[in-house]
Amino acid sequence: MKKWLISSLIILLLSGCAPQIKKENEVVQEKDEKKETSIIPNYQISDSLYRTTIPFKPSKTRGMVVDRLNSTYDINEFETGLMRVAKENFSTDTYFFQEGQNLDQETVRSWLNRKYTKAQLKELKLDEEDNVGLNPVNDKKGSVEEQNEKSPIYLAHILEHDYLVKDGKTVKLGGMVIGLALNSVHYYQKEQYGATFEQPIEHAKLEAEGKKIADEVLKRLRSMEGLSNIPITIALFEQNSKNAVVPGSFFAYAHAAKGNSSLGDWKKIDEKHYLFPSSDAEDDHREDVAYFMRFKDDIEKYFPNYNGLIGRAFYKNDQFVNLEIDIPIQLYGEAEVIGFTQWATSLVMDHFPDYFNVNVNISSINGAEALISKKSGDKEPFVHIYK
Repeated sequence: MKKWLISSLIILLLSGCAPQIKKENEVVQEKDEKKETSIIPNYQISDSLYRTTIPFKPSKTRGMVVDRLNSTYDINEFETGLMRVAKENFSTDTYFFQEGQNLDQETVRSWLNRKYTKAQLKELKLDEEDNVGLNPVNDKKGSVEEQNEKSPIYLAHILEHDYLVKDGKTVKLGGMVIGLALNSVHYYQKEQYGATFEQPIEHAKLEAEGKKIADEVLKRLRSMEGLSNIPITIALFEQNSKNAVVPGSFFAYAHAAKGNSSLGDWKKIDEKHYLFPSSDAEDDHREDVAYFMRFKDDIEKYFPNYNGLIGRAFYKNDQFVNLEIDIPIQLYGEAEVIGFTQWATSLVMDHFPDYFNVNVNISSINGAEALISKKSGDKEPFVHIYK
């Protein structure tokens, strides 16, 4: 049996081995005529990850994404996927990440509204300048079903990521990436507190509406102070339905160069998440599903106290990227946790090919119990048992 690493990273971090932050990492950031001192860490965990300035500045729309997206899967993918899009135009070597500091909650909330008719503006006692909703107007004509079929809510949320550049001892906004989360399913109620109904939205329609919304968003951003002359990327994300156990995905992005008032050509993003096992995964990636099923069968064979396991696989350009496996089990003590983790680790190494990136999360009613992580090319996995 191979040797595994069961690690407690906290001990390492507290042992004094953490790098000291040097004075020369201090930079000045200017915003709204205010100067703030920040620190850029010397150490970069990976070339594929952005560094961020310290102290960390939370987004001005912090918390809104939880209310606007359908699941934690969509929330996580919307935020991390937007960083993948950013790398197309903003290099991790040159740019530093910062959560959005330009679009506040009031602005985003108003943009997510429906457009109003003139009669509705009058009824609500609003001015035309308040008519900034990016979702289609509901003219209230026809039945509730007809209204929602004709004018579904396309835009669910707007997420801003800022990218800073360093100029001597100063950092400034060097670019922006905007994510537009779009609904694949429109949910509505015929009456308050009544049943919820679903109106599926065809992808082609969703894409067309998303591109129109992106054009308007860019126009508005260019009119805002400090944003008229920076490069801006806008990406479209199709979120999954509320009952889905895999996230949606980004499917297109366009870029406006420095000072440009219109978006360039739209580029396709070929990313997809699959549930293992599922008919879609069987049709598109039968061999990869077979590896997973052999692993699943052996878990079932030797440990009857588990409650079923599922996998979530991610593919980019039709190529395998990684597989996340969740195993919920009933446990009866630490010895069983260790025994199960050792067995699952041996199965990971035996059943998945060398090129597979696999993370196995073992949990119980008490929470996370263990993590097994095998990266492509690893001869030994990383194993951590939570205590």
